[in-house]
Amino acid sequence: MTVRLPPAFPSGPPPGLPATFPLPTVPLEDAVRTQFRLLECVAAHFEGTQLFEADAGVVPGLGRPRTTARVEAVLADHFGAEDAALVQGAGTGAIRAALQAALSPGDPLLIHRAPVYKSTATTLRGLAARTTEADFNDRTALREALESGAFGWAYVQHSRQRLGDSYDPGEVLAACRAAGVRTVVDDNYAVMRVPASGVELGADASCFSLFKLHGPEGVGAVVGARDLISRVRADNYSGGGQVQGHQALDALRALTHVPVMWALQSRVGDEIARRLAAGEVTGVAEVRIANTQDRCLLVRLDRPVARELPAVAARHGAAPYPVGANSRYEIAPLVYRMSASTLEDAPGLADWTVRINPMRAGADLVIGILRRSLRELSRHTTSHDRPGGPDTPHEPES
Repeated sequence: MTVRLPPAFPSGPPPGLPATFPLPTVPLEDAVRTQFRLLECVAAHFEGTQLFEADAGVVPGLGRPRTTARVEAVLADHFGAEDAALVQGAGTGAIRAALQAALSPGDPLLIHRAPVYKSTATTLRGLAARTTEADFNDRTALREALESGAFGWAYVQHSRQRLGDSYDPGEVLAACRAAGVRTVVDDNYAVMRVPASGVELGADASCFSLFKLHGPEGVGAVVGARDLISRVRADNYSGGGQVQGHQALDALRALTHVPVMWALQSRVGDEIARRLAAGEVTGVAEVRIANTQDRCLLVRLDRPVARELPAVAARHGAAPYPVGANSRYEIAPLVYRMSASTLEDAPGLADWTVRINPMRAGADLVIGILRRSLRELSRHTTSHDRPGGPDTPHEPES
């Protein structure tokens, strides 16, 4: 039997995971209904042969391919919005297009008091927006900011920016609307995963990446108010900036199976969390479900090996890094480090905590990869902790 010495904690005792407030998910039967409703919208805007045909270019009178215009109509119909525009640049491009249409340089913009996602921060800097922060978790602070009359627009991230975020996006949007403040919502990691997107909750615009919804690289969507979408189109007048028909059709085809896929993934995540919390994997100290950025499991380990675990897990079949956070390329479960924006609030978690997304896998595979990876790391660490170093003979594990 192997004798294990107590591990050394050079960075201090392990921090516990803070409370998290995950967003609601969509039950499987509701996801099936969402898929069927999306296909009803497709049938309302496409004749049969048009689903196999795709055009390109700046069509006179439309300013974009006819196929792209039909897909935009499907999205607007499905989300109950006045209009929709497909743009290049994926989610970042969609957010940039919407904010550029909403704001003039130097305009004030209300945002949540939290680390801004880095690509969004670049957009805000490029627009020279004058951002003011209010804690959206604090209803009083939000109301006071809105009642100041200083803002025409607010920017709301649907998914969590901080581990401790607890605000209800619908309540934030309702408060903005009541104060006469228009809203742009970053719906990345949320569309079709939560019961209602930003525009369905009353926002003026929902911005999201279709690449994150299994679509082709680089395609984003802005769905919302007609006046805003018209400005997005006017800004994107160049032929080279259009989403071509084949890209739009590719994105639409992928979107049709996303609701059910997301519901299954959420269900698997819940099962993994229950089994890990029950002690099924040695080496796991704590687990939380969180929306940081995509919905995932935060797994705190009992040893500070979080930086080493992803590479070991990759050898056992996990994805080595994200591609688009649920893009079409990501089928294997992801075992990865915490995001930089999350660690700004909790830097002590970097050595102790990994995030896990099952992607298309079942709970058994995810738990098996985690168990084998932690066992490998435990053998390696035990070997180096033993007096005499890693080459000291020892008995096999019992």
